[in-house]
Amino acid sequence: MFSNQTVVSATLPAMAIRGRVPLPNNEIRIDVGRKESILALKEAVEGNKYIALFVQLDHNIDNPGPKNVSKNGIIAKIIYNMEGQSVHKVKLLGIVRCKLVEFVETDPFWNASIITLPIENDDLDKELAYVRLLIEELQSGSKSLFEGNAELASVISQGVTADKLTDVLAYNLPLDLNSKMKYLKTPNVGVRLRYMLEDLKREKYIRDLETDIENEVRKSINESQKEYYLREKMKVIQDELGDRVKKDSEIEEMKKKILASKMPKTMEEKALHELNRYSSLSNSSGESAIIKTYLDFVISLPWYKESKETNDIVKAKDQLDKDHYGLDVVKDRILEYLAVRIMTKKNPQAILCFVGPPGVGKTSLARSIAASLNKQFVKQSLGGIKDEAEIRGHRRTYLGALPGRILQGMKRAAVVNPVFLLDEIDKLSSDYKGDPASAMLEVLDAEQNRYFSDHYLEEPYDLSKVFFICTANYLENIPVALRDRLEIVQLSSYTEFEKFEIAKRHLIKKQLMNHGLDEKRFGLSDDALWMIIRNYTKEAGVRDLERKIGTLIRRAIKTILMEKVENVEVNEKNLNEWLGRPKYTFNRIDNIDKIGVATGLAYTAYGGDTLQVEVTYFKGGGKLVLTGKLGDVMKESAQAALSYVKANAEKFNIDPKIFKNNDIHIHVPEGAVPKDGPSAGITIATALISALSHRLVKHDVGMTGEITLRGRVLPIGGIREKAIAAHRSGLIKILIPKENLKDVEDIPESVRKELEIVSIETIDDVVGNILV
Repeated sequence: MFSNQTVVSATLPAMAIRGRVPLPNNEIRIDVGRKESILALKEAVEGNKYIALFVQLDHNIDNPGPKNVSKNGIIAKIIYNMEGQSVHKVKLLGIVRCKLVEFVETDPFWNASIITLPIENDDLDKELAYVRLLIEELQSGSKSLFEGNAELASVISQGVTADKLTDVLAYNLPLDLNSKMKYLKTPNVGVRLRYMLEDLKREKYIRDLETDIENEVRKSINESQKEYYLREKMKVIQDELGDRVKKDSEIEEMKKKILASKMPKTMEEKALHELNRYSSLSNSSGESAIIKTYLDFVISLPWYKESKETNDIVKAKDQLDKDHYGLDVVKDRILEYLAVRIMTKKNPQAILCFVGPPGVGKTSLARSIAASLNKQFVKQSLGGIKDEAEIRGHRRTYLGALPGRILQGMKRAAVVNPVFLLDEIDKLSSDYKGDPASAMLEVLDAEQNRYFSDHYLEEPYDLSKVFFICTANYLENIPVALRDRLEIVQLSSYTEFEKFEIAKRHLIKKQLMNHGLDEKRFGLSDDALWMIIRNYTKEAGVRDLERKIGTLIRRAIKTILMEKVENVEVNEKNLNEWLGRPKYTFNRIDNIDKIGVATGLAYTAYGGDTLQVEVTYFKGGGKLVLTGKLGDVMKESAQAALSYVKANAEKFNIDPKIFKNNDIHIHVPEGAVPKDGPSAGITIATALISALSHRLVKHDVGMTGEITLRGRVLPIGGIREKAIAAHRSGLIKILIPKENLKDVEDIPESVRKELEIVSIETIDDVVGNILV
């Protein structure tokens, strides 16, 4: 059906082979293990036993596609096919060269449309001359190249055509794949004969050269110096075979990159000096690898390339509003900072530092800033670092030396003006290896970071165009000298209203997208979402809230798939079935007025809460008993409140003898929860006055404020969170220090409408508003 004399077009099963180049006129033995190749083989066996073989271009690919094979191949006939457990052992006979037209199909096996390439004969006399020269070359010593190949010797001795002679010799000659491909691509016999004569002479020359090298090296060493012998042999081989040329071209390429990188003059001179040292060292030298790694790093650092910034403050505001709900004060601080930066075309002197509890959006704010300014974003976590070399890098005298994290981040950014986030800067520690916080002083000082020194680089690197942003959870953990260089932006915990809006606008959509569920197939009612926020999470940020929403969606997907329902609706009635029993509860107010029980307002890391203070007295010797796991500041507030009440007992119709003949016990419930701070001062004083004067305290009024010995009420913090907690607990009125009226605007409008907010200056104002 196929011959090397005629042109034939056909469609045949095909497969790729790797590690060898098939040629006509040769028996080809291969192991076939790929699934598609086995199927193609079976198809050929069941048909006319012809199959097309193509060379796999990259032998490292385990499953090549049609684009990974050469366009030239051969048509081979299957002689036998022995099926194994997972591998077929196949013997084929190459028939004729072919050219791939296209793959008709690739699944479940390759089916190729091919056209045969018959042999070409131009000048028979010239071919005869080539054949004679080939025979002479084989007889003169090149035959040793085929030692151990008895089959080849018998084929040549039988007398063969020039076409078969070149194919058989080329298939068996120890050449690399690329050299053998020229024989596959060339149907012209005369050209192939010339290729073979050249390759034989070259291989014979290399063999002779190897023999000379062997003899030369053996003369210079003895039997006891085997290791030295191997190294000497390698050197001679490198010199003789021209490996030096390869290294010279590599050095020339590196020199071009150094000059093109536009690094400072001193750095360029150092890099060229190191390149000269590298050129004089052997590849087997350990120092050579160290210098090569150093030069690769220096070249990869950005020295002048900048990203094109967008100096549009409106776009920055839109980006921040899009990515984050609320945080208005924080956003204003950021926009003010950016405005100065845009106006002056350089970084402000201070570095932005976002401080707040986990999960409130510090890292995502930095990402939004980078996006709004069209800058590259790089994040480097500093948590747990206690070695100065992590910041400044290791000196190259040490084995395995690396640059510091700052320059590693610059390498990833690939520009000189990225937004560089230094995460968890308050988690830096120190030991005998140095203090990384001190190394950060140079990085974050606008006056010094223009000449930042990295021990690995050994030359100054300019960080003045980098927009550094830091994050921290606890401001007090940042060293004073480092804190002095930072523009602190405080991020407080989210209120329930903010968490609700963040979940509605971002978290639910994000989790639905992450889990591949359509919005129409999952519903979460507002009341259920409020229950999750209040009864299933207790955090400053929204990470746990996001996890709970993710849990709901995963369980909804399981229900949809197992019960074959169209969609899932979660509401406040069935929420317990989806998330189990509530984990947390919030304090609710009492339904009746009581003596000796006052309601205070507290601010915690998780937001605001109400706090009841209970006071009673009993026969004793005038001692003050404090319980409820109170901190030192709160204990002092209780002592100050008691002192004020003692000093003004007659004004509140309290018998002074009570203090002498009785012990007073102040308790703040939930005794396992630590409590501290001065803001419960007026609450404690009110509960004392109520208990000792036997007057009822209004159950629906809360209060907060620090008390002095003169009865003045001082301002406190967390008014917004405390007001929200009061509204949630059912209070209708709260008393706050007069100096805190400026903070009322921060309270959500929906809370302000339903909550009466009264300002107070002295404890007398409190008594008039709350005691019956």
